[in-house]
Amino acid sequence: MIVRKLSELEPERIQSAETWSSRRLVLAGDKMGFSMHDTIIHAGTTTHMHYANHLEAVYCIQGKGTVKVVQTGEEFVIEAGTIYALDQHDEHILTAESEMRMVCAFNPPLVGRETHDENGVYPLLTEDDEAAE
Repeated sequence: MIVRKLSELEPERIQSAETWSSRRLVLAGDKMGFSMHDTIIHAGTTTHMHYANHLEAVYCIQGKGTVKVVQTGEEFVIEAGTIYALDQHDEHILTAESEMRMVCAFNPPLVGRETHDENGVYPLLTEDDEAAE
């Protein structure tokens, strides 16, 4: 059994960028087949993302914003109690009206140190990549 407290996460399980901070609770090394993250999206920010290598489900537990699907232009209000799932590797833009707290699950699981590249993509890393460093 794995038991972790957000308040006790090791520093290497926390990744941040200008618009977000991701606290990575379950990672590839935990052998669960997915990774789970508690992510804060900073108020007043816009983040372009395109998980070409991963599927992601995002459950909002705090705050309000919108997610726009780049390919179709569709825009959805995201607020506490709303989930969106990027089941088609959807390129999207997340805009936070207020600080948003999201619980995110990725498949395949992240190893922990991923951050968005210039196209909003996380690289596809494996535990072998992590061990090689």
